[in-house]
Amino acid sequence: MKTFESLFAELSEKAVDKPEGSLTVDELAKGTHFIGKKIIEEAGETWIAAEYEGADRTAEEMSQLLYHLQVMMIVKGITLEDVYKHL
Repeated sequence: MKTFESLFAELSEKAVDKPEGSLTVDELAKGTHFIGKKIIEEAGETWIAAEYEGADRTAEEMSQLLYHLQVMMIVKGITLEDVYKHL
């Protein structure tokens, strides 16, 4: 099972190594605007799942939202520590 920290490490490694066929690498290349739209999409889907689709579906949508947030962190050069100091 992945943690928030292990996912960030995995995505950061992909950003450096740029493995061929990686959806993360593709999303990073598309930039802030594209990633921002994905964050908005997943936030909406999280809300709808919470309202109508139950806990498991909500958790799935939340995991996708966290993924796209971390991709945005990487593209903007924001570390886990940068975020944690604001929690």
